[in-house]
Amino acid sequence: MQMEQAVEYVKPHLTKARFEHTLRVAETAVDLAERFGVSREKVELAAIFHDYAKYRPLEEMEDYIKKSELPDNLLTYHHELWHGPVAALLIEKEFDIHDADIKGAIRYHTTGRANMKDIEKVVFIADYIEPGRNFPGVEEVREVVLSDLNLACWMALRNTIEFLMKKKATIYPDTFHAYNDLTRYVNGGNR
Repeated sequence: MQMEQAVEYVKPHLTKARFEHTLRVAETAVDLAERFGVSREKVELAAIFHDYAKYRPLEEMEDYIKKSELPDNLLTYHHELWHGPVAALLIEKEFDIHDADIKGAIRYHTTGRANMKDIEKVVFIADYIEPGRNFPGVEEVREVVLSDLNLACWMALRNTIEFLMKKKATIYPDTFHAYNDLTRYVNGGNR
């Protein structure tokens, strides 16, 4: 699929602000893909589709989750986590995109997971640091990602977990698994 085509498919499903965010994520992800030797084409396509299901009705997303191979426990966590996994299903169904790397990058862009592939890390961190983001800790992550993708993802996960804990919000298990996995790297071990 051509990138221009993907952009045109996604645009009507997003608000103006979310569409602009998507374009910034794609641009950031492409820069990081080139920096870290990840497929530019796959990263760009995943970034363009990462929020494709963001504004789907909750009932529709719930139905997709229930009728798919996605874990049922996803439904017991905040619905903000649903759009990534649902978008990964939709791109296969609606656009015949079966590439596991692209689908994985979309599926895990909000939660992360243990043993993330580099494409997943690139889309995850691009979504976190794109230039329109402004929150405590983002500048530090932007600086670190220039030299260490794993450390930047670990910092983003740490910041997210701390933020959610302060809100007394539940945290999806994949986020803890991703954090623990990358903590081994940060502490000098191999992933």
